[in-house]
This record gives sequence, C-alpha cells and structure tokens, in this order.
Amino acid sequence: MKASPGIVLVGAAAGFAGVLGLHILATIWPSAGTAAAAGAQPGVAGPPAGQGAQPGVAGPPAGQGAAPGAGRDRRGGPLRRATGASVQFGYGTLAVRVTVRGGRIANVTVTALQTLEPTSQMISEQAIPVLRSEVLAAQSANVHAVSGASYTSLAYVKSVQEALDALHVR
Repeated sequence: MKASPGIVLVGAAAGFAGVLGLHILATIWPSAGTAAAAGAQPGVAGPPAGQGAQPGVAGPPAGQGAAPGAGRDRRGGPLRRATGASVQFGYGTLAVRVTVRGGRIANVTVTALQTLEPTSQMISEQAIPVLRSEVLAAQSANVHAVSGASYTSLAYVKSVQEALDALHVR
C-alpha cells in the first residue's frame, strides 16, 4: 500500500512542529531543571543543612558529639553515610548519598539532580528508582545501565562508587 505524498508531508510537518514545540517549551520554562524542582520529586532529597552537595562522609561518627543512639538503627548497627561527587553527564548533574550499615548498602538517595531540559528530568526521574533497586540488590555500584538513560545511569553509578570509596566499602 503506497502512502500519498500529501500524507507524508503532513506527517513530516507535524513531527517538525512537535520538536519545535519542545524546544520552545524548554526555552520558556528554564526552571524545569533546577534543584528546587528536583527536590519536590519522590526519591530526590536535598542536601543536609550546612553540607551542600560536597562529597564526603556526612555527620559525626556515632558517639562523638551526637545524642545517645544517634547514628545507629534499631538493631544497633552503625550507620555511615557518604555523598558521592556531583557528576556531570550529557544532560545535567547528579550526586547521590549512600548509607551503609554493617558493611552493607542500606539506602541510596539522590542529593542533587539538575537537568538541562524537562525531558531529561523525566528520564532521570524514571531511571533513578530502577538504579537504586539495582544497587541495593547487587550491594555494589556494578549494575546495568537503564535502557534509554545511559548517561544518567553512568553518572549515578560513578557517584555511588565514589561514595562507597569514601566509606571504604568494597
């Protein structure tokens, strides 16, 4: 079945208009990639007060200037946290904080996510929960990239590995 030239031209014009519309939207809506917009998203936490997005271990060691029981979970295991470096990827910047309990990765949260456009923000927000689950299941930064989010995946893995290195975990 042959497509008439008119249908092909209309389809091409519609596709061009869609792409142009996305670029115009990104131009008039620049706040879509700010940390404030990212902070309102599930699974994306802001940096702790006074710490910023600096890499390194967060908080004092348990028992040093902390309230009794601070830095320990209900089971009494020591909690240690480190924030990986802020990693630039093809469409923005990303940093994660890793929490370790007894040598095992207990949690991974995104402390900074800034993207250049709304589409990148959406892709990152869909990939981050998958990457978090993979890291927790593997107990390491050695995980597969999320299809369609390879740049985000590489930045996430690099930041996780830097946090693990700061914690001296594997």
